[in-house]
Amino acid sequence: MGNSTRIPRGIDEYNDYMGITSSYLSAGVPTSNGVRLGLLPEEITQWGELGSKTASLYPKYIDKKNSRTTAIKDEILSVINETVAFDKKFHILDRIASSRNANIADLATFNIKSGITAKTGRSIPQSPISELVTSTIAPIGGGSVSIKCYSSTGQRAGILEPADSVQYLYMVGSTPPASAEDDGLKLGSSTKGIFTLQTGPGSSGKNLYIYFRWYNSKHPDIAGPWSSLQTTLIL
Repeated sequence: MGNSTRIPRGIDEYNDYMGITSSYLSAGVPTSNGVRLGLLPEEITQWGELGSKTASLYPKYIDKKNSRTTAIKDEILSVINETVAFDKKFHILDRIASSRNANIADLATFNIKSGITAKTGRSIPQSPISELVTSTIAPIGGGSVSIKCYSSTGQRAGILEPADSVQYLYMVGSTPPASAEDDGLKLGSSTKGIFTLQTGPGSSGKNLYIYFRWYNSKHPDIAGPWSSLQTTLIL
């Protein structure tokens, strides 16, 4: 679930935030930070374009005497709303937060207070989760797959405590991965025990290969072991 405080709503703070994060996503050689964190090139470009919109308007906004107008302010606020909507639609910051490659600098740059930067709760789990995820997978057409995750004792699908989510590694194709360490696997997560994985219409007729594990975003060190490989034909 996204955190509404990650993207500043104040114009000055938003301008600074977008300038820093846009540059950060594009930085890095030979692999940019954005690609390393799992974002698509077009998503990185779109994020930068949103930052550029405000950057072009901001000098007029801060010049109170000569150029600041209600129209300029409203235009910047509209860009802020557009950025929030873009993040909500494509889960940009949630995906960065759950990336296997994310580090403290990444999370701090994007104002993400989760995972390894989360505040300590009142009760800190002490032992790693030992239980495996039990799952049922059912293709529902159009490249979509319905997934239900259970604990060994649960009668209903849901998240096992002390986990707060289920993580999954998956790939689409005809050759299964050798293990959960395969570089071709994509990472995803769900805070619900029942969810739908969208692989796209172009995946129809191919196989979905997927692993699951219980995960606690505030205490990633107690994550459970990966399940055995699950496979289903995508419709």
